Amino acid sequence: MTIQRGKDMLLKVKDGGNDSYITVAGLRSKRLQFSSTTLDVTDSSSVDRWRELLGGAGPRQASISGSGIFKDESCAAIIRQLFFEDKIETWQLIIPAFGSIVGPFQITSLDYHGEHDRELTFDITLESAGALTFTGA
Repeated sequence: MTIQRGKDMLLKVKDGGNDSYITVAGLRSKRLQFSSTTLDVTDSSSVDRWRELLGGAGPRQASISGSGIFKDESCAAIIRQLFFEDKIETWQLIIPAFGSIVGPFQITSLDYHGEHDRELTFDITLESAGALTFTGA
C-alpha cells in the first residue's frame, strides 16, 4: 500500500431504505481498529506449560472512531437520531488503496465540544454489531 492522504478515508452511513450511502459530516480524523478475543485452551498436558490458543474461536469486532465538524443540519440529525434510538445501521468505511468495510455498526459514543473562539466539533465511536464485509481496492 502506498502513502495515502488521511482525508481520503471516508465514513458513510446507509441512506435509509436506499442502496446509497451518505458521507458523514466533515470528519478530520478517522480510525478503524480490528480486534479479537483469544480462547485459552491450555491444560496440564501443554508442552512446558506454554499457553495454547484455539484458533478462530474468539469473537471478533471492529471499532470506528472519528472527530470533526458537522457541515450541515441533515447529517447532524441523522447521527443524533441513530444515537438516541440506539439504532444499528449499515455503515461503510472506505480506505483508498486498501478497500472498504461494510456492515452493521452502533454509535456507542457521541461527544460535542467547542471553545469560545473555535467551531463546534464532535467525536463519534461506532462498534460493530454483526458480520462485516471487506472488499479490496
